[in-house]
Amino acid sequence: MSFALPTVYPITSPTIGRPLLTVVGDLIAGGATLIQIRDKQATAKALYEAVGAVLALAQPRGVRVIVNDRVDVARAAGADGVHLGQDDLDPVAARHILGPSAIIGYSTHNVAQAAAANRLPVDYLAIGPVFETHSKDNPDPVVGIEGVRAVRAVTNKPLVAIGGIGVPHIADVRAAGADAVALISALYVNPDDIAGRLAALLAMAR
Repeated sequence: MSFALPTVYPITSPTIGRPLLTVVGDLIAGGATLIQIRDKQATAKALYEAVGAVLALAQPRGVRVIVNDRVDVARAAGADGVHLGQDDLDPVAARHILGPSAIIGYSTHNVAQAAAANRLPVDYLAIGPVFETHSKDNPDPVVGIEGVRAVRAVTNKPLVAIGGIGVPHIADVRAAGADAVALISALYVNPDDIAGRLAALLAMAR
């Protein structure tokens, strides 16, 4: 499928401290067109119910919803796709389950993984962590700006840079070849103005 990433890829987190639907509503108001729902601690039932509520809010507004890790929940809830890590279900199996129209993203952490992933039936790749991050337990080694540039050279798929990216890094990460920057901490510095923050970051990342 033809797929274009937004320049800023927002990811939700249960650590934000606000209700998920409030966060999603604020992201939509700020200009989000694609949102990843990420909650690694939620039960399948809780995540399914949360994603269903998000879809009811987002899809009528043309905003696509991606579920982190859980192919089963993505399919059951009718989400637009899934984002998979190296230890999740194989992307070939995920494509078989979700069908040709689903969006499937895939995390990579080095050039070798990215080169291998370029042959898989996924719509975009993520590379990271670019910088040190505190939003993930046991993160992989940082790849830096040069890691983004190296991965850009081995894939023609849309590329998301993720991990510890703050406002001062956005221009350099984009210049290194990332089509998008995935943000958690830098996006939610002021939970009372998520919409304004996203709008400003989108303008910055053009």
